[in-house]
Amino acid sequence: MSLYVQYGCHWWAPHEWTNYDASPTLRLERLPLVGRFVHKNIRRFPDNVFYGDIVTGLPLANDCSDGVYCSHVLEHLSRADCRRALRNTHKILKENGVFRFVMPDLEFYTRKYTTSNLSDRAVEFNLSTGFGQINRPRGIRELIIEIFGNSRHRWMWDFSSMQKELLECGFTDVRRAKFGDSSDNMFKKVEQKKRWVNALGIECKKSHMSRT
Repeated sequence: MSLYVQYGCHWWAPHEWTNYDASPTLRLERLPLVGRFVHKNIRRFPDNVFYGDIVTGLPLANDCSDGVYCSHVLEHLSRADCRRALRNTHKILKENGVFRFVMPDLEFYTRKYTTSNLSDRAVEFNLSTGFGQINRPRGIRELIIEIFGNSRHRWMWDFSSMQKELLECGFTDVRRAKFGDSSDNMFKKVEQKKRWVNALGIECKKSHMSRT
């Protein structure tokens, strides 16, 4: 039986996929009894979203998944945590399993910054990349969100730097990907076109030479 895994899905959870998210709110929503009273977001997570953190490892066996997908997730991790996430992704993939993901493209934003004639181009760069912080969080609630919410961008990537990380983790056939260009039609059920605009898409595989 085929298994396709998406992590960091938030509310986008196609039923053909096994969907995970590491949101603390999701964890609260899944608590017996009290979970039904949690109303932090504008809506609750879909029932087919499970709590799981790719950094510490999803509750899945090694070599179990035919495909793995994540959208705008890895840039929210520190460099060290991103490496852990890539290794854990590699572990759960079957031989010849496909890993596709999309994230902000540092090269795109850098080029936009260096060619801009705007006087406040530095402001635009900081805000568009998620690096800038207009106000420092000071209250207890703001600090908790900052620490556990994982909404800020912590490390940006371009193709060559991410390709290097993937190859070192044992992935092969690393290439730039475009929206909907996978030969595996299952990815067409999980990818959203708006998430690929001006972004860096990558596809790679787990080969038989890199079994965990």
